[in-house]
Amino acid sequence: MARKLVEAGRAVRVLLLADPAELRGDATAMFQSMVQSLHSSNVTPLIAREASALDSSEAAEIFAADVIVDAILGTGFRPPVSPLYAAAIAKMNSTSAPIVAVDIPSGADADAMRPSASDSHSGVRDQARADAIVTFTAPRPAHVFAELTSGPTLIAPIGSPPETIVSEFGLHLSTPNDFAPLLAPRAREGNKGSYGHVLVIGGSLGKAGAAAMAGFAALRAGAGLSAVATPLSVLPTIASFHPEVMTEPLAETKDGTISLRALGPGLDELLEQKTLIAIGPGISRNSETAEFVRAIVKRGVKSIVVDADGLNAFEGSAGQLNGRGRTVIITPHPGEMSRLTDMSIAEIQANRLEVARNFAREHELIVVLKGHRTLIAAPDGTVWVNPTGNPGMATGGTGDILTGMVAGLIAQHPQHALEAAALAVYLHGLAGDLASESVGENSLVATDLVRFLPQAFAEVRNRKSEEFRLHA
Repeated sequence: MARKLVEAGRAVRVLLLADPAELRGDATAMFQSMVQSLHSSNVTPLIAREASALDSSEAAEIFAADVIVDAILGTGFRPPVSPLYAAAIAKMNSTSAPIVAVDIPSGADADAMRPSASDSHSGVRDQARADAIVTFTAPRPAHVFAELTSGPTLIAPIGSPPETIVSEFGLHLSTPNDFAPLLAPRAREGNKGSYGHVLVIGGSLGKAGAAAMAGFAALRAGAGLSAVATPLSVLPTIASFHPEVMTEPLAETKDGTISLRALGPGLDELLEQKTLIAIGPGISRNSETAEFVRAIVKRGVKSIVVDADGLNAFEGSAGQLNGRGRTVIITPHPGEMSRLTDMSIAEIQANRLEVARNFAREHELIVVLKGHRTLIAAPDGTVWVNPTGNPGMATGGTGDILTGMVAGLIAQHPQHALEAAALAVYLHGLAGDLASESVGENSLVATDLVRFLPQAFAEVRNRKSEEFRLHA
């Protein structure tokens, strides 16, 4: 990098924290080429073998640079940091210059699944600050989970064959290239029946919007048809939102929620006609309605998405949630996952990966555990990690939009449920990112995601570069 910057006409200074005689292989060759490039600029590298050398005036000039490139330690490093490196890291961190890390910020554990703690001895973290990161081929867990930078992480290709990239943790970071087969142009002879018929079961008095948003999001995600089955008194409200969404009346309780009386041959026939069922948005926690939810899931509908109060219906009886022989997807936030597992929210958040993976394995279903870096866990232990989304999406209704999108995409691709669920999560977050750029995080509302979903589809389809940018 130093040589390339010199060739580009930049003023470059180099600090080497080692004896040049210790360099081997490519490092030796690159160091010699760099020295020759620097020689033409009458600059020689500063060699530091002890921390005291970093207090010199020459070192001070280096740390006063306009931009600092951190290339001290890479992904092969394991803590602790040596005194010399720790001193250099502290000097970098004390500057105001932006720091670009090569591979990973020096001092970071590449396999970390959460942010590092402060160093207990000095009170200063032995990890370099990073304003941006350039890593290669594929990210390590820390790039995704450990909050290494407040800026972007660029994952640059260097010619590694895709088949050689295997995660020992069973993790897969979603990228646009993963979804190309699901986003191929539609057949000319296709019709609305070609792209699936989604039925959303939900809504209750005062919560009609949740089911309406889910039903419409399924259409925006590409489903051919979408209907909402809801209590009779709630139906007119839902029907008024989007003329494209059909409605089906269900018997209701005195509280305006779905009644057990809705169960029967008519509903069975309705379920049989649909490609996929999504149950839960706005359905309420009424005890009779919760019993209705459990009855629907128990009936063995071939493909079903369970969300929101549909999940809360299984509090204390999570054993009834099982996907054996069919496609079941659950989309809990940490609170709902807490109720399903009888773990505290703090325990869920501290062990998100294992909680999602274990539940998916034990219940033979797909778990979409929502939150920062939403996880999509499959029954075989594979976990997809989603890189899109922002804090502005922490607003009521965004989960209902996601439920509809998951349902809509799986209805189109029933044989690729895991990939379709991961694509729904990716597009959902990307639509949120586009909305945030337009209206800001504070003003973002759930329906903004539907508004920006077409642009999100276009961005994923049009991505040509092998490079991938992971945002903080």
